[in-house]
Amino acid sequence: MSEIKMKCQCEYCDLRDLFFGHVSADVMTDVCSTKIEQSFEKGEQIVRQGERVRYFRYLKEGLVKLFVTDNQDKSQIITIGKPFDFVSLLSVFSDRNHKYSVSALDTSVTCSIEIEKILDLANGNGPFAVNVMQKMSQISDNVILNSLEIRKKHLRGRTAHVLLFFADEIFKSDKFELPISRKEIAEYIGMTPENVIRTLSEFRKDKLIHINGKLIEILDKPKLNLISEHG
Repeated sequence: MSEIKMKCQCEYCDLRDLFFGHVSADVMTDVCSTKIEQSFEKGEQIVRQGERVRYFRYLKEGLVKLFVTDNQDKSQIITIGKPFDFVSLLSVFSDRNHKYSVSALDTSVTCSIEIEKILDLANGNGPFAVNVMQKMSQISDNVILNSLEIRKKHLRGRTAHVLLFFADEIFKSDKFELPISRKEIAEYIGMTPENVIRTLSEFRKDKLIHINGKLIEILDKPKLNLISEHG
């Protein structure tokens, strides 16, 4: 992990939607001057489950996974975070400790602001506090709805859903390098790695996708969409 020192340009990033219009220019300057940008390599943990909440974090670049680990050291992926997501909002105000972990799936850059500064702003600025709560609600709704969407599908539908998610929402391309392992796909969709491997092999044999290591190419998107919707 490395800390990045650079000129503050908050007015050019999505943080403006959270702050601008709700705080004064002086407060915004103070926020910008104290924020920390950090770079994380693939596999590095950004947040650890159980550790004290110290920062309000925003994903500026890269890709991350949010996941929980149980007492048997088994993981369940909650969601995949992409650029412009607020990756700490799910538990940042609900408890003093993080309820989940965040790790980088690719080289990622986060923008962090001390949580005490955010709490002070929220306590003294009603419109800002409402805006933060709206962001939290949107994130929670998206996580819940996506989880319900996945859980109502059978194995083939769940696997197709993940492939289409990366193609349409993350990479905007039908040819991409899968950023998560077969085991992580299983953790995301609630199936076993063996079932995921078997289903991907079936998709390949049916000429729905081409697989070369982690490189995936969707060959028959309409049929894959049908499987995702009805599988």
